[in-house]
Amino acid sequence: MPALVSKSLRDYRRALLGWTIGISAFFGLYLAYYPTIVSNPELYGQVALTKFPGAMRDLMGGLEDGFTSGPGYLQTLVYQLFGPMLFIMCAAVIGNRAIAQPEETGTLELVLTLPITRGRLVLERFAALALALFGMAAVTFLVVLGLASAVGMDVPADRILAGHTGVFLLALFFGTLCLTVGAVTGRRGVALAVVGVVAVAGYVVETMGRDVDGVSWLRWISPFHYYLDGRPIQQGFPAWEYLVLAGAIVALVLTAIPAFDRRDVGV
Repeated sequence: MPALVSKSLRDYRRALLGWTIGISAFFGLYLAYYPTIVSNPELYGQVALTKFPGAMRDLMGGLEDGFTSGPGYLQTLVYQLFGPMLFIMCAAVIGNRAIAQPEETGTLELVLTLPITRGRLVLERFAALALALFGMAAVTFLVVLGLASAVGMDVPADRILAGHTGVFLLALFFGTLCLTVGAVTGRRGVALAVVGVVAVAGYVVETMGRDVDGVSWLRWISPFHYYLDGRPIQQGFPAWEYLVLAGAIVALVLTAIPAFDRRDVGV
């Protein structure tokens, strides 16, 4: 493993461990509550959920399968909003520590004195980001898989893997976006702001755009569209949508390399 990748992973280890434990605990809390939901269909069944305001139903993914089915519960409370947003927050923190944060604190100048090109620095920081998120995704996948089986959700393992793969790609997209904005501007506040705006706007556009014709066309530029529209928990791997997300990640990396290479960072 390249030295800069391994060093970056060591630097991220505490944050990564904390996020992994926190997200696993979050998933565990909600999944452990599933038997209670199933035993109270009058409160959480499909008929009861029709009483939710339309806008709330849209933001929660439509609640088409209700809470009392395993796929519906898993999709709504783990893979629709809360799980992806937690992963995105972690990805933004790590992505910000790739270039923008060390540049603002003055430590990036020391790294650039090493005999490596700027393009290699960007690639190895990206590799560390991808490996960190992959490790967190692998651990939390096992947590969800084990708990879903324990509480009797009856969701196939390949569907959970499909959902978790989508969460990983979505988080990696936003982490790479943060890295790229940091490479272009050198400002961690700007990078976090861009990620926050794109994440919130992208989610709202994807969920609300299904019923609002005026913004429905914007769904095609929302990264959430290529994660949620394929319905991985219900239908399995949406290969085309995931390839689009992967392509967008590659495009961001290819944007970051020349942008960072042209900038004066005070060396």
